[in-house]
Amino acid sequence: MPDKANRRLIEQLSRSQIYQDYERAFGHATGLPLSLRPAEVWTFAHLGKKNQNPFCALMSSQSRSCAACLEVQEQTGAASRNGAKTVVCFAGLCDTAVPVRLGDQLVGYLQTGQAMVRRPTRAQFARVTRQLLDWGLKVDLKHLEESYFQTRVLTPKQYEAVVRLLHIFAQHLSLVSNQLLVQQAHAEPPMIVQAKQFIREHQGEELSLSAVAKAVNTSTFYFCKMFKRATSLHFTQYLSRVRIEKAKNLLLNPNLRVSEIAYEVGFQSLTHFNRVFKKVVGESPTAYRKQLPKP
Repeated sequence: MPDKANRRLIEQLSRSQIYQDYERAFGHATGLPLSLRPAEVWTFAHLGKKNQNPFCALMSSQSRSCAACLEVQEQTGAASRNGAKTVVCFAGLCDTAVPVRLGDQLVGYLQTGQAMVRRPTRAQFARVTRQLLDWGLKVDLKHLEESYFQTRVLTPKQYEAVVRLLHIFAQHLSLVSNQLLVQQAHAEPPMIVQAKQFIREHQGEELSLSAVAKAVNTSTFYFCKMFKRATSLHFTQYLSRVRIEKAKNLLLNPNLRVSEIAYEVGFQSLTHFNRVFKKVVGESPTAYRKQLPKP
């Protein structure tokens, strides 16, 4: 999925009720900031957040320390592409990113941090101050000291639990992401709305691009172009996602075999179904079913 589509998806997730409720609860429980950000955008993760660390807020206003903070952001994201990763900045604060995936594709990160796992010492603060002075920063040292020692301190075990919470929520957001792609929140041309309705009604059949274009009274070329523009997905990608959403619901029924479900939702090959399901969901149908609550 292109970067622009990734950013739009992350914006939708950020506005969703489930994310806003979680961010609020996370902040109340941990005292830490939480941000959801696209994979390829590097800015200050928690700027202006309610629980932003006052020391980090002060650093973001200074050009040289600002550059150092942005470098940490980039290192955190680059290192966390395959799993949660924590990076410690020059001042001893931890920052952690947990990947959010759409199937096997990275779309963004859940990020928290600006905390320490050991209480800061005077000697540590002196080293930080010397570094800042070497960079030529002009700051009120009293204000700097007050903000530094206001940093939230957690035990290593507490911080590990915080990261685990983010990992669980990232998995949940991954499932929500696929639903958002199938059910776009923004207004769409009537032709696209009509096409989606036709796809839902005929998803279990052999369905071609030309058949859908004919159903909405337009040429195949024009329909293909407009559908991609409206949904950020090619027709075959969208059709696969609609079918996988239906398959996820059918997997709740323990009496249905995976092969039956595959053919029910429109796949002509069990192998193809398994491959597409894993690409979209991130795991096989069998593994997905094992995680479902028992009836």
